[in-house]
Amino acid sequence: MNAFFAEPKPTTIPEIRKAGLEALCERLGPAGTLRFLQQFDPGHGDYTKNRHSWLDHLTVDEIAESIKKRRRA
Repeated sequence: MNAFFAEPKPTTIPEIRKAGLEALCERLGPAGTLRFLQQFDPGHGDYTKNRHSWLDHLTVDEIAESIKKRRRA
């Protein structure tokens, strides 16, 4: 049996984060782990609020037509 599966499974978010970082370091090494983590961008702003400013003035028909035009292009 693999030693990884013999250990108790992490249950809290900090435990899961720690186990994940350890797995990445073991598999990719420190430099590879850093490169992997640098891929993620948490973004910024309030997407829901911004989405309303983009879409609230459009009808469903206008949105559907816009989708159709993009698919034709």
